[in-house]
Amino acid sequence: MASKLVPVGVREFREGLAEYLDSPSPLAITRHGQTIGYYLPVRVERNEEKRRRFMEAAERLDKLLAEHDISEDEVVREFKARRRRTQAAGC
Repeated sequence: MASKLVPVGVREFREGLAEYLDSPSPLAITRHGQTIGYYLPVRVERNEEKRRRFMEAAERLDKLLAEHDISEDEVVREFKARRRRTQAAGC
């Protein structure tokens, strides 16, 4: 997201709302030259994008496990052992 506020008149903001909602730029909404509010866009990933990224990560993990001849069971055992050690250490 850009850090500089872009000034936009309230009428212009209302008329171009759809485009502004898709923009990554934060806006200073103005009326008669005075700032009356701000629009700070929050980028929300679409569910399909999250699913695609998860699938890519899963594929990379599968490749790494295969390259190093590590089973999923070994990963789970190591995770549980590390969690026990962390809990025992009070972290």
